[in-house]
Amino acid sequence: MLLLKLLLSFLSLFYSHSAVLHAYSPGDIIIGGLIPIHLKTIVNEVPGNVFCSDYNVQTFLHTQAMIYAIEEINQRTPSLLPNLTLGYDIYDTCGDVSLAIRETLQLMNNQSDPKSCLLPEHINLPLLETQTKAVIGERYSEVSTAVARILALTSVTQISYASTSAILSNKFKFPTFFRTVPSDEFQTKAIFELVKEFNWKTVAIVGSDDEYGKRGSDQLEYIFRNNYVCVALVEILSSDFLERNSNTADKVMNLIKKIETSVAEAIILFTTDIIVDTILTGVIANNLNRTWIASDSWSTSLKISKTPGIENIGQVFGFTFKRNEVPGFREHVRSMFNGRTNDLLEYHMNQYPSCSDDSEEEIKCNCSMTCSDPNCLASCVDYDESYSIYLAVQVIAEGLRRLLNCDNQSCERTDFTAFQLLKEIQNTSITVNTTNVYFHNGDPNFGYDIVYWNKSESNQGVTVEPIGEYWPGRNISLPDKLSARMNSGKVTVFNCFKTCAPGQMLQITSRPCCFECVPCQQGHVSNGQCTECVRCEGLTYSSQLKDKCLEKTDDYLFWTDPVSIILSIVASLAIIIIIVFAIVIRLNCHTPVVKAVGGHLCFLELLSLLLNASLTFTFPGKPTKNTCVGIPLFGFGFAMCMSCILANLFQIMMGFNFDVRFRSWIKRIHQPVVVVVIISGIQLAVSVTWLILFLPCPIEEQTSTTILHQCDTSHKFQKFFAATVTYNALLGFVCFLFAFKSKKLPDLYKNALLVTISMVLFLTIWIIFLPLFLTLEGRYKPAISGVAILISTYSILGCHLAPKCYIMVFRKELNNQNAISEYIRKHYEQKNMTVCQ
Repeated sequence: MLLLKLLLSFLSLFYSHSAVLHAYSPGDIIIGGLIPIHLKTIVNEVPGNVFCSDYNVQTFLHTQAMIYAIEEINQRTPSLLPNLTLGYDIYDTCGDVSLAIRETLQLMNNQSDPKSCLLPEHINLPLLETQTKAVIGERYSEVSTAVARILALTSVTQISYASTSAILSNKFKFPTFFRTVPSDEFQTKAIFELVKEFNWKTVAIVGSDDEYGKRGSDQLEYIFRNNYVCVALVEILSSDFLERNSNTADKVMNLIKKIETSVAEAIILFTTDIIVDTILTGVIANNLNRTWIASDSWSTSLKISKTPGIENIGQVFGFTFKRNEVPGFREHVRSMFNGRTNDLLEYHMNQYPSCSDDSEEEIKCNCSMTCSDPNCLASCVDYDESYSIYLAVQVIAEGLRRLLNCDNQSCERTDFTAFQLLKEIQNTSITVNTTNVYFHNGDPNFGYDIVYWNKSESNQGVTVEPIGEYWPGRNISLPDKLSARMNSGKVTVFNCFKTCAPGQMLQITSRPCCFECVPCQQGHVSNGQCTECVRCEGLTYSSQLKDKCLEKTDDYLFWTDPVSIILSIVASLAIIIIIVFAIVIRLNCHTPVVKAVGGHLCFLELLSLLLNASLTFTFPGKPTKNTCVGIPLFGFGFAMCMSCILANLFQIMMGFNFDVRFRSWIKRIHQPVVVVVIISGIQLAVSVTWLILFLPCPIEEQTSTTILHQCDTSHKFQKFFAATVTYNALLGFVCFLFAFKSKKLPDLYKNALLVTISMVLFLTIWIIFLPLFLTLEGRYKPAISGVAILISTYSILGCHLAPKCYIMVFRKELNNQNAISEYIRKHYEQKNMTVCQ
């Protein structure tokens, strides 16, 4: 037993602290504090004995910043909370979860009655209202996560000054948690933006197996892998990494070897400052020189930045909270030993008594002092966590002022619950020293400062200098010269290729995170900096160099196209000719020529040809529902024209055929109106059915570079189209047979012969047209239809009607009954046949 006591006494001396540090000051309203003044703990085999080691001057100063902020409200700004005094109850957590939980439960006790218990005797009774209405801390996310679950029981507001884990933003799990630093969700995005800005293609991630390091490392790895950055190494350090019996030196050596053999261009250390201190000490000892990215936990650490040889580890870029100085705090630290006292200050003075006048401590001043010098201690005050603590105190005070309705003279109320203060802080917006603070899901509206570790002019460590900033949702801000210098090379010793030519992508080779340039596939683009080519989506296509996506152009038979212009001119000429023919026929309506060509059916024939010529204008231009009716309607136009010609052929055969049986048969079917109605009516029924059930609609067909607009010619279209063309071809063939049969009859005007020629032309045109129309693709497909319709129209006009109009205008001597009779007489005399007059 005696030996055990001696061992405990020895450990107490060795670890600098055998009892938890605590400072208390009474007040009307108590603000709790959980701050790790010591950074390590060792648990003794005797239950309940915890020893803390690694006393840290900077975190000690954090406690003094909290006390200073509270005293400032009490003494220097009493009008903020008149007639009310803020007290504090601060514990040293030593960065240990179990210890922090015990101290949190102690904070929840009523300070006026230390024996009172937080938990009621019966489970159905409400929890006691504590005198501690708000708690500032903890520093580490893992500790804050445990503390937040306890404080949520009594709705006590917790405001952390350094815990950045993204999980703490979950208000369902942590409804009372706030912080005056941004979430790691934004820090990981900021780190990615820095990597992207410097065009680093390979990184290594080192994290710790705690809430802060593990979650941050996982988020970084996810972002990098989804944004074409190769992660060469992910190392999560075990939770016992720093334990004395865990071979820490061997673990550090193993990690250094992995970093040294990796091809990573930047090493991201996303873990606590005490772990980083151990790692970088090994890096210095092994002369490893790389580029490092510091998370907020160590980017401004004075202890690490003043480590001998730290300037030789390579470039260090880091992220820290928006930095500012606590107004008047440095002066307070310089005069802190002049009559002021609190339990923590007394402990510090006992451990580090004042330096003598001839001490060199002020000259070294590396915050690892063996004695206390006010000026040296003031130089150890940081600009981030101290300021975050100061902001937390100001937020709580503003929440109290609003809740208690305080003015410069008094407060309307003094009684309130922790839950009421919580709700007030949720809606608090305050400006402190030009910093505007308000919360969303407990997170403030802050960004990050980007810092760079510059070699100190005194060759003692490095100086941490801000070089840029990052705000969530905005671009990263860095000096142009720095970005140009860091982004100038295509190849580094750690990376085969960093960029390729536009239109190429980085493809990984057999060597880890080593790339080669390969061309993108058709329809994909790349700026030369990606590991995948991006597909041109929607209405775009890749340029010839495959470096950008271009908008596809609309393609159809434009009105300005020469083909459209020619079609329009020829169709307009056909319409003029048809109108002229109609006028000529109307003026000679009762003459033998008009009767010979069909009489009044000529006007119906001309009307059908006019319809066909007009349909030509539906083919040029961008297709619409109205213009897509051209092909269904053309079939009806030609069917009506053929029916008129067939009725005219029946008339010729009946007039000049003397075979009694054949003449009798012709006479029975020679009913012009009936012939026209039946023949054209069949085609009309097909066209109307086509238009009603399967109206061809405009469609868009994308090619590699264009969007082809055309009328739908799908399977159903082809069925009706085939029926229409087949029926018209059949009519043309029947007309050809009747015309060929009648071409030897004594017809002065050669109707049968000319119809034979026109039908041959008609059938030939459509035999050629059909394969072209069904196989041709592109803008000129509608033009084929227009050309076929116009040639057919001109063949009928030229062969059937034009000669008759010529006779009516220029050979009037043939346009009488005597001329016809004389022609018939001569025809039969040549055959030695007698014709009765």
